[in-house]
Amino acid sequence: MIKDQRCSAKVATNAQNAGLSKLGLLLAGSVLAFGAATLVRAESHEEITVSHGYTNFGELKYGPDMVHLDYVNPDAPKGGEISVWSRGTFDTFNAYTRAGSVAAGTTLLHESILAATADDPYGSYCYLCTTMEYPESLDWVIFNLRDDVEFTDGTLLTAEDLEFTYHLILEQGLPEYVTVVEDYLDGVEVLGPHRIKFYFTEDAPRRDVIGFAGITRAFSKAWFEETGARLDESTDVPFMGTAAYVVGSYDTNRQVIYERVPDWWGEDLPLNVGQNNFDTIRYEYFTDSAAAFEGFKAGEYTFRQENSSLQWATGYDFSAIDNGWVNVEELPDGSIGTAQAYVFDLREERFQDPKVREAIGLMYNFEWSNETLFYGLYARVESFWQNTDLQARGVPSDAEREILQPFVDSGLLDVSILTDEAVVPPVSNPSRPTDRANLRRASALLDEAGWVAGDDGMRRKDGELLSLEFLTYSPSSDRIVNPYVESLRRLGVDASMNRVDFAQYVERLDAPADFDIITHSMTQGFEPGIFLRQWFGSETAEDSSRNVMGLQNEAIDGLITVVVNSESLEDLTAAANALDRVLRAEQFWVPQFYNDKHFVAYYDMYEHPETLPPFALGNLSFWWYNAERAEELKAAGAF
Repeated sequence: MIKDQRCSAKVATNAQNAGLSKLGLLLAGSVLAFGAATLVRAESHEEITVSHGYTNFGELKYGPDMVHLDYVNPDAPKGGEISVWSRGTFDTFNAYTRAGSVAAGTTLLHESILAATADDPYGSYCYLCTTMEYPESLDWVIFNLRDDVEFTDGTLLTAEDLEFTYHLILEQGLPEYVTVVEDYLDGVEVLGPHRIKFYFTEDAPRRDVIGFAGITRAFSKAWFEETGARLDESTDVPFMGTAAYVVGSYDTNRQVIYERVPDWWGEDLPLNVGQNNFDTIRYEYFTDSAAAFEGFKAGEYTFRQENSSLQWATGYDFSAIDNGWVNVEELPDGSIGTAQAYVFDLREERFQDPKVREAIGLMYNFEWSNETLFYGLYARVESFWQNTDLQARGVPSDAEREILQPFVDSGLLDVSILTDEAVVPPVSNPSRPTDRANLRRASALLDEAGWVAGDDGMRRKDGELLSLEFLTYSPSSDRIVNPYVESLRRLGVDASMNRVDFAQYVERLDAPADFDIITHSMTQGFEPGIFLRQWFGSETAEDSSRNVMGLQNEAIDGLITVVVNSESLEDLTAAANALDRVLRAEQFWVPQFYNDKHFVAYYDMYEHPETLPPFALGNLSFWWYNAERAEELKAAGAF
């Protein structure tokens, strides 16, 4: 199962739960894992690999005798509370349906067969299993499950629970995900109380299959049958899981508190050593970031990851910092730069013309915004795989051209894609909000598209006014969006901003979509595969929590297939470069900005490893609580 990150505000929060909650979604392949044993089954005469983990490329970072992850403190004390904030509202604990607004932190409740680490981008490790077995053909995989995994009611996990989960997904899962399951899995078979076999379809890309089976979450068959709970319905009763935390208490739309399970089954598992250190994890809800910031200053919660450059540059000078109660740090972030952007609803006829989209994109002045609004803290997003080898750069390589040529020959792509440099956002004059040169270029594009300015300066085509509404739910967006709106109005576009409450925002994104342009974060992984179809595939265009722009493009569909079928890292890189190049050429987005650091502030009772892993902040997992310092802060009146 896959947790949908339906709004960009949730993505960073969920990514913090590194290590075991950071699942390697696409981690299967033909390279044998380090430490694997092989044997031959007489009935098939096919070599079978038995291993503690799997990787497509090279060797697994951690061997079967690993004692703990390199980046944790194995002696980190257990105890205390960490509290963070979340924006908006919530009315459900079911993260597997689009009905309702899901509570923050639900990823803390459930675990999967395999787990990833925050320092091995391609590795996938047995977690609910001890070993896995698979043939050279990768037609199936067997997971030998641990016999000591307990649900939070004390009952033991069995293979029947995972079989039940598979059928539950097919019956009640999100349609966009059910389609993927049906494309990949040809069924499951219980071979014993703790032994389960996943069969893969003939057409399932072999690089993806083991990782896909491994993301299966552990749901209790008995619990679902007893309660009558459904995946496709909103619920205020969390689904029972096997993870280190349960919901301790909640106040709808105000607060959720997760409590660590006493005598948790996985406490001493090597992958867990030095993790899950807090007794409680508390989420406090606020209507917007400004209110949340005031709450942090008042000690209503104790850890804040700052996403406002204005606040970071100007707000962190309050008394709790002066008193030494609050630490302020910039910590490195080695993950892929998030592809945050404005995206159009391509189902709207006026946005189907690429000239219109390009013209609107030309009017966003990042350079002025960064200098004037963001205090020079951000960099411009250029790619869906920002700052990685998967990012398309310059003109296509020979390998890229070989991939792109058939799409040119068939007429799906213009021949210029073979020779042009990868599309990058326009550079603007930072001295004023509206760049005059880009204004002239945008005006010419709209003239060519038939949107002609009238006596009132506004552009019309066949009597229709060219309008554009920015839909947002965050007051902090006002200072960012309004200058863009004014620049567009100078172009003759009837632009406006409509800020609604969070519940309305979510409702307007659900099918049928009702928006012109929104901010969307299209988070990608180091090993892209089948889930690209949820982000960019034509089959998800009408109803998807990821392809919210309604993108339908036959060439992109074909390139996704090339990426999915890539077997070597070299082939995968070339295919991702080609896909990135074509996605950017479509200009269905107006790239915004990203940050390669974590801006964090926290009350000085938390500690973290000196060297953090590249792919996670891990504040909810492998940071820990200093009880003595916490008592000092309380005595001083810090909170």
